[in-house]
Amino acid sequence: QVQLVESGGGLVQAGGSLRLSCAASGSIFSIRDMGWYRQAPGKQRELVATITTAGSTNYADSAKGRFTISRDNAKNTVNLQMNSLKPEDTAVYYCSADIRRSWGRPLNAYWGQGTQVTVSS
Repeated sequence: QVQLVESGGGLVQAGGSLRLSCAASGSIFSIRDMGWYRQAPGKQRELVATITTAGSTNYADSAKGRFTISRDNAKNTVNLQMNSLKPEDTAVYYCSADIRRSWGRPLNAYWGQGTQVTVSS
């Protein structure tokens, strides 16, 4: 069994910062890509940022220059530092990881339960 648990969401004023964290635990052999996605009310879930095992990153245009994704491979954690937050960043943020549970088994995508980020104007 694998669990992804997010933390760090909350309410912040526009222009403020938040740091989201996500820890993967359970039966894990290896983790490939990790990432953050978000879903605002009435909208589809969208990519925010991803990071490979080697540290290569990919950002949505809306996140470039404001958000920074990082990971600690030894601890199976991924973080998202969000600066200069805007009201349009308000959403539920989800952590995702591509995890292989044991040697020879396929990679599967796992998701956290989500953490609410609310940015007030």
